[in-house]
Amino acid sequence: GVMVVSGGVHVGAQPLVGRVAASRHIAVDFMATLKGALMEAIQAGGPAHAVSVCREKAPEIAHSYSKGTGWNVARTSLKTRNKANAPDDWERVVLLSFERRSARGEDISAMEHWEVTERHGRKVFRYMKVIPTGGLCLTCHGGEVASAIDEILRELYPKDQAKGFRVGDIRGAFTIVQPVE
Repeated sequence: GVMVVSGGVHVGAQPLVGRVAASRHIAVDFMATLKGALMEAIQAGGPAHAVSVCREKAPEIAHSYSKGTGWNVARTSLKTRNKANAPDDWERVVLLSFERRSARGEDISAMEHWEVTERHGRKVFRYMKVIPTGGLCLTCHGGEVASAIDEILRELYPKDQAKGFRVGDIRGAFTIVQPVE
């Protein structure tokens, strides 16, 4: 069974509210770091250069957070570019709920979900925060991607599903798993 908890409930030694705040901070920081790296890449070598930066930099950022915290920090989406970021069953359910919440008019900019649940037979705290599609994202994820970029993407990601987004769409989510025990 899945136990959904909120507020000041304690899990292990750490109150949940602290886990949520720490996870939220990582997600916000991750987004800012990645955005900064992309803008730098575009200024340095144009949008085509941003593709390789995103491809290399995003997993590096995720890895450094994971190493620094001992948690699993990643990105996922219902429409992935890199299949390594495909959602697991729990993440897929949450992503679909984000889409429903958005369709009902909820603001996606602060949209998040957390739960204490089981993963691989262990009790874990899981957190997800929406990655909204911004103008910068459309360079490589929009409906009209420049042909030079499109060529690179087709070469690197033959099974790419991550195109056709509009500003304000849910691009995906940051996803964090923290061990509880």
